[in-house]
Amino acid sequence: MATSSLVFLPAIVTAGDTRAAKAVYGDSKVFLEVAGRPLVAHVVATLQSVPEVSEVWVVGNRARLEAVFADPAVRAEISKPLFIVEQFRSLMENSWETFRRVLSRDVERGRDPVGQEVDQRILYLSGDLPFATAQEISAFIEQSNELDCDYACGLVTEESLEAFRPRAPGESGIEVAYFNLREGRLRQSNLHYARPARLGNRYRIEEMYEHRHQREFWNMAVLAWKLFWPKAGGPMIVLLYSIMHLAGLADRWGMRWLADWLRGIVTVEVNERVCSRILDTRFRFVTTEAGGCAIDVDLEDEYDAVQEHFADWKKAQDARAEALYGPLPLPAAAGSRPKTTVASGDRDEGSKQ
Repeated sequence: MATSSLVFLPAIVTAGDTRAAKAVYGDSKVFLEVAGRPLVAHVVATLQSVPEVSEVWVVGNRARLEAVFADPAVRAEISKPLFIVEQFRSLMENSWETFRRVLSRDVERGRDPVGQEVDQRILYLSGDLPFATAQEISAFIEQSNELDCDYACGLVTEESLEAFRPRAPGESGIEVAYFNLREGRLRQSNLHYARPARLGNRYRIEEMYEHRHQREFWNMAVLAWKLFWPKAGGPMIVLLYSIMHLAGLADRWGMRWLADWLRGIVTVEVNERVCSRILDTRFRFVTTEAGGCAIDVDLEDEYDAVQEHFADWKKAQDARAEALYGPLPLPAAAGSRPKTTVASGDRDEGSKQ
């Protein structure tokens, strides 16, 4: 991987457990242990080898995050500046308020962007990605930087997730739902590249997140209703949205012929235009082919499968990423002990959920 023309940007890891965040086995999923350490520690360790990432900000339960990153074994893998911010009341508030703290360089108090800061780029990713690789994250940033957009959302291909599926009936694995589009069956990943100050309708991202589990009919109906009535929505948007999900249902019911016919109607480009209109920003999708950044832990059976297959899946994912993108762009630093800045944030009773 070439590193001669790098664009450096901060990474914000969202590790909160408020509102729409789902508990797994009664606990915040980012603190679930895999291979002897919490999921959020795996993500932060991976970011150390992403050359475009200049620093890492983690927003979530401050006290628990402090304990995770105080572990000497975890600290030994951290070479970049690490900042910990107390969580707020929602995913969108976590994202925006942490961005404001990036600008102020103050984990206690942020400030709004001024001048050229409205174009400050941020990598956002969730804190529960056991199979994220530095290569895939780097490729996503590189492709996003080349686009004329203010928000890029990651996609991965169906083929890239084959290794995580059950190999035989009754065997554990992870099955996911796909967007059925003309270009293929694509899964949204957990990578987001944004100029946060350029997003016109940030609140709609929160609505999409809260109703993101689109296998559930109620969530599909609620999200369609919310998109239909705003001025940015309209019947055409709901029609396209409905066709996508009918194709998804046909796919899951084994009616591939019907899914293939339906998905031919809707393209990635059409979805980009729709999302740009809904969010009032320049929106693009970026497809990577390693796949690991699309595997998070939302359900107990997913966590069980990750626990059971972690070593094999991690080895296979690392090999796939290297075959696609080359060796790690930068070696993970060892033995460095940067200062970790910890903030209490603006806590209130609404954040203790």
